[in-house]
Amino acid sequence: MAKIEPTVASPANSEPTLVASPTAAAPSQAAFTVVSAEATPAGEPRKLDQLSRIEEKAARIEEKFARYEAVLTRAEASLERSAHKVDAAAGTMDFASIRGEIASLRERVDATPRAATLFTTSIITAVLTVILTILVLKFGVPGLFPGLLSR
Repeated sequence: MAKIEPTVASPANSEPTLVASPTAAAPSQAAFTVVSAEATPAGEPRKLDQLSRIEEKAARIEEKFARYEAVLTRAEASLERSAHKVDAAAGTMDFASIRGEIASLRERVDATPRAATLFTTSIITAVLTVILTILVLKFGVPGLFPGLLSR
């Protein structure tokens, strides 16, 4: 059930008011009729309240938009500062010295022995260790101890 609000009558204006009324002949265009101020109640409270609420909401939306715009402006400025810092850092880097460091590192890596060299060295070391151990056990070490294996 709709609540009936009392109407507030305003002082009579002598100025005529334009009111839009659609016509059946041209639904896309509105025909304007001249109505005097005495014929329409000036400002129903319900419409005024609704209009003020709409204005308040629009003001809040504008405030939110302004806050978001300020945040985005600060973020953009921060991004610009960061981009300038990266630009400055990239400009001061000496790429020729970096290339030289990489070339010397590659030379050191290339100079390290590979798997075949390591296996060959380990086999030779094992064979020589066995031969020397047998010689020490058979003949001993002169001045320290005699040979342990007899002939």
